Amino acid sequence: MKENKLETIINLFEGSEIRSVWDGEKEDYYFSVVDVIRVLTDSNDPMAYWRKLKQRLKAEGSQTVTNCHGLKMKAKDGKRRFTDTLDTEGILRLTQSVPSPKAEPFKMWLATLGKERIDEVFDPSIGIDKMINFYLSKGYTLEWIEQRIKAIINRKKLTSTWKENGISDGVQFGILTNEIYKSWSGMKASEYKQHKSIRKESLRDNMTDIEVALTDLGEIATRELVREHKPKGLEANKEVARIGGHAAKVARDDLEKNLGRTIISKENSLGYKYTYKDKLISDKTD
Repeated sequence: MKENKLETIINLFEGSEIRSVWDGEKEDYYFSVVDVIRVLTDSNDPMAYWRKLKQRLKAEGSQTVTNCHGLKMKAKDGKRRFTDTLDTEGILRLTQSVPSPKAEPFKMWLATLGKERIDEVFDPSIGIDKMINFYLSKGYTLEWIEQRIKAIINRKKLTSTWKENGISDGVQFGILTNEIYKSWSGMKASEYKQHKSIRKESLRDNMTDIEVALTDLGEIATRELVREHKPKGLEANKEVARIGGHAAKVARDDLEKNLGRTIISKENSLGYKYTYKDKLISDKTD
C-alpha cells in the first residue's frame, strides 16, 4: 500500500516540468511553487492561484509564505526570471494547503509517514529494522550494515563529547565535522559530496572502505583529543578537530605513498551522478 501511494506521487509529477535548483550548502532542493501548483490543480492561471493562496496563508500566519525565496529560474521565453520557491519541507507543507484531489495522495503519504514516526517513538527497534531492510534492498551486506551501525554509534559518542565541551547545536557540529574532513581529505563534506556527484545521499554510504576507515579514524581521534584536552567553545574545538583530522591525513599520506595513487575516489554507489551547476546562493534575494 505504501509503495502504491509513493508510485502515485511519482506518476503525478512524471512528465511534468517542475523547475528546481540544488543548494549545495544547505543540501536541499528549491522547487518552483507555481510549477507545483500547476500540476496539483490543473489551473489555467497557476500564478493567480498562487497569489490568492499566498494571501490566505499569510492571513493565517503560515510560515510557508515566510519561508518563500525568490530565485532566478529559466522561464518559457528562455530568460532567467525571479520566481517563488520553497525547499522540500516547504513544498510538502504547501501541498497540505492545496484543496485539490491531486494533492490527496501527498496528504495520505505524509499522514502515513507521521504514523510511522509515532510508532518508532514507542518502539525504536522499528526504525532500526527499517534501516537494515533498506540497506539490504540496496545490495549492502549484513557485515557492511553492522559496520555502518557502529559508525553511527561512534559519531554519537563524538557529538556527545562535543556537547560536554560547550558545542550545542547541529550547525556547530557541521562546522567541526568539516574541519575533520578538510584536515584529512582537503574538502569539507559538501565539497566531498560534489566530488562524488551526490547530493542529499549519505556521504559514508558512497565511500570506499578506505575512505570510511579514514573518516572513522579522524572522528575517533578527535573524540579522544576532546576528552583529553577538554577544549571550550567553537574555536578551541575547531583546532582540536583539525588535529584529529590530521591523524587520518598522516595515515592517508603513508598509504598513498605506498600505493602510488590517491585513495580519494570519485565513485559512488548510486549508479548515476548529478551534474553540478552554479551555486544556488548566488541567486538568492532578501
